[in-house]
Amino acid sequence: MARTAFRHDLVPAPVVAVATAERELPGAGAGAGAGIGFALDAATVLDAGPGTEGAARWLRATVGAATGLDLAPGAGGDGGAVRLRIDPDAVGDLGPEGYRLTVDGAGVTLRGGSAAGVFWGLQTLRQLLGPDAHRRAPLHGTRRWELPGTDIADGPRFPWRGLMLDVARHFMPKDDVLRQLDLMAAHKLNVLHLHLTDDQGWRIEIRRHPRLTEAGSWRARSKWGHRASPLWNETPHGGFYTQDDIREIVAYAAARHISVVPEIDVPGHSQAAIAAYPELGNTDVVDTTALSVWDTWGVSPNVLAPTDTVLRFYEGVLEEVLELFPADVSPFVHIGGDECPKDQWKASPAARARIEELGVGDEDGLQSWFVRHFDRWLADRGRRLIGWDEILEGGLAPGAAVSSWRGYAGGITAAEAGHDVVMCPEQQVYLDHRQAPGEDEPMPIGYVRTLADVYRFEPVPPGLAPEAAAHILGTQANVWTEVMENRARVDYQTYPRLAAFAEVAWSRLPAPDARDHADFERRMTAHYRRLDALGVDYRPPAGPHPWQRRPGILGRPIEGAPPNV
Repeated sequence: MARTAFRHDLVPAPVVAVATAERELPGAGAGAGAGIGFALDAATVLDAGPGTEGAARWLRATVGAATGLDLAPGAGGDGGAVRLRIDPDAVGDLGPEGYRLTVDGAGVTLRGGSAAGVFWGLQTLRQLLGPDAHRRAPLHGTRRWELPGTDIADGPRFPWRGLMLDVARHFMPKDDVLRQLDLMAAHKLNVLHLHLTDDQGWRIEIRRHPRLTEAGSWRARSKWGHRASPLWNETPHGGFYTQDDIREIVAYAAARHISVVPEIDVPGHSQAAIAAYPELGNTDVVDTTALSVWDTWGVSPNVLAPTDTVLRFYEGVLEEVLELFPADVSPFVHIGGDECPKDQWKASPAARARIEELGVGDEDGLQSWFVRHFDRWLADRGRRLIGWDEILEGGLAPGAAVSSWRGYAGGITAAEAGHDVVMCPEQQVYLDHRQAPGEDEPMPIGYVRTLADVYRFEPVPPGLAPEAAAHILGTQANVWTEVMENRARVDYQTYPRLAAFAEVAWSRLPAPDARDHADFERRMTAHYRRLDALGVDYRPPAGPHPWQRRPGILGRPIEGAPPNV
């Protein structure tokens, strides 16, 4: 359907658009009939207005490479033009990430509320050109790349549309992270949450503490499958990002209008750090010099000691992290704060003395003291702390934000208390959970979360008062990699469900029960061809390919519908 008039009440274009033979763009709103289309060819020029130079470079590097067209700079002539402009007035209340895409006989005009809006509009333009526009080189000789006549007014529902990638459990090389950023951009996702440290590995170079990567980034072996599995992969596993790798990742993301949120876990999930620097642990109750990087999954009992030495150590870590993740592209820093067993603190005379000294009451208060310390420390440096919903226990400073993972409840509590929230409930959008019942799913974990289930996910809980709902920054899908040993496994678990999630995060959809899943599946038929062109090892609709299965590897499937908590 085409639009012939710009109206703010039109339904936004879906993230998973489809360009059929009739060049229809479902979900783009009702129009008065198809207008005159436009074909890109060798004479088409690219007219990039001020502030759109980065978008123009991206278009030439991707669509230009796929089509074989130069898209040379120019103002248009006989061959027409693709015109890029930053024009907030053109998008009205669709916001800085909104855009208006018009295709007619004179060419393409894309106006964005900001450079980001122009960039997201180019993702829709690329989709409309068809799956082959997502390849790295043209498949054919000279051809016309046809676009439908259309007028699309579009903008995101949420400012935080995220993907959490766990590179601590299984390391993902730098080039694989850059590839994920490209895939995120294609789905109009704009926040990459990098889970950089955990019991099983430390993945970021810290120059003042070199053993974090020298010793903490490698483990001798890995549990193969769920932690209850009797099987082991005896190959040492590890790796880390140098500081220049991190700078490259952050710059690559910024060029695609994606923020990167680093996660440095405290005070739990810290065995890799303690293995590198034993003085960080509770030395009065455990021989921390005997610890190694943890080789199994779950929650390690070895947590940070509540000492000033530990605080100074992690302040030093974070000073380097802040330098690598500049505030203009990474305003948030994630400190974990979840799943911190208290057994060692309960047994530690030093920890009990610290509780009394600080007047925090008990071990839960001690964990809150950890979080509050770094909340203040980050705020003093112009950053915002975000942590998993356990950080609510003991109270939070006003500027702290919450990742609500154990369900909706933590997010509801945080929003009602005036804290910003990212909704990422395990029962709905943890993509390590299996995609179908049956024994063919590789290493099946958790509840069945089908493509349709993810499409019906609603980030804002019903009944939340408007003033509290305004604190829902957005939503995030989390990809934990305990049973994902390589890029292909990450692809399988993440796609195609991330396409459904991206549409939920971007579009203003009807209530879950009223969503048109049949239409979404129809559009996915074209989108699978885009994923093929992009080289994504997604789960096929009919089930895994034989080489995607993992027969005999123990998982942990949970039966029944997930609780809505």
